[in-house]
Amino acid sequence: MKRVRKAVIPAAGMGTRFLPATKAQPKEMLPLVDKPAIQYIVEEAVAAGIEDILIVSGRFKRAIEDHFDRSLELERHLEEHGKQKELELVRDISNLANIHYVRQPELLGLGHAVYMAKSFVGDEPFAVLLGDDIIHAKDSGLSQLLAVYANSNTSVVGVQPVPHDKVSSYGIIDGQSEDDIHYHLRDLVEKPALDEAPSNLAIVGRYIINPSIFTILETIEPGKQGEIQLTDALREQLRLEGLSACKIDGLRFDIGDKLGYLKATIGLALTREDMREDLLRFFIETLASR
Repeated sequence: MKRVRKAVIPAAGMGTRFLPATKAQPKEMLPLVDKPAIQYIVEEAVAAGIEDILIVSGRFKRAIEDHFDRSLELERHLEEHGKQKELELVRDISNLANIHYVRQPELLGLGHAVYMAKSFVGDEPFAVLLGDDIIHAKDSGLSQLLAVYANSNTSVVGVQPVPHDKVSSYGIIDGQSEDDIHYHLRDLVEKPALDEAPSNLAIVGRYIINPSIFTILETIEPGKQGEIQLTDALREQLRLEGLSACKIDGLRFDIGDKLGYLKATIGLALTREDMREDLLRFFIETLASR
């Protein structure tokens, strides 16, 4: 079995749910406490041992490239003013991983975005991390998927339980497990009706995918609005090779909309010792004054 060395992060979307904040900056660069959202995703990949990362971007996404590049002027300024801690911080960002970029010329679906990585991936298994899901865990979410992949050799999707009344908003798995961690899948159901959902385990934007997916993506029929859906390709891969799921242990924040973004900002701040007590005190005082 080949080692998973590469990851793909789709980041070409326009972020219209966050207008006007995203009119002149990528949604992926919106800060969560003191780091842009996409940095959390890159750091999760690096923590799992990923060496090379491809960010699939689009127009007006140059700020992402600038963030992970060196800023010699800023470094010089910090050095001249004796700000060694801040200097190390910005230098560390540019040394996180070997980061590559490709543009998705048209927004033709997640499957198409993944297909853009074909030449980058080659014939190796690879990870896909979606930027709308931030996972805070002792053992990174992607690391947990890699452990399942090592025992299955099939593609793996990351899942977590969601409230039963929310299943119609997610891709839901149908499978069985002996340990409540590694699931052998029978099917993937995209946004099922509540009374038709096979479980409440939802796909949460983390994948380990075998390279045979590219052959499937080349021939699969587009779905709604002419988009190529990754879920459809994974269902075909399941039919041909089998498919696994990994129940991820950790806090997950869905930043796909404004409320989720606010919850993520607060939730991540509460995990930090330098902020937790002051933030809790602020909540108590604010609620008491209402």
